Amino acid sequence: MNAHVSTPAAGTSLPLHDARALTKGGIQAMIELDGQTYFLRITRAGKLILTK
Repeated sequence: MNAHVSTPAAGTSLPLHDARALTKGGIQAMIELDGQTYFLRITRAGKLILTK
């Protein structure tokens, strides 16, 4: 997966991924973990939902 990764927030070493970059400007993206596919959705209210 070619996700946009930004600089982590100050004081943390966690990677930061831009949800809009993951969805390529749309509202949905598929994320794979250990052979399972998950769906990331940005709602109209600007919230994130991750479902299997």
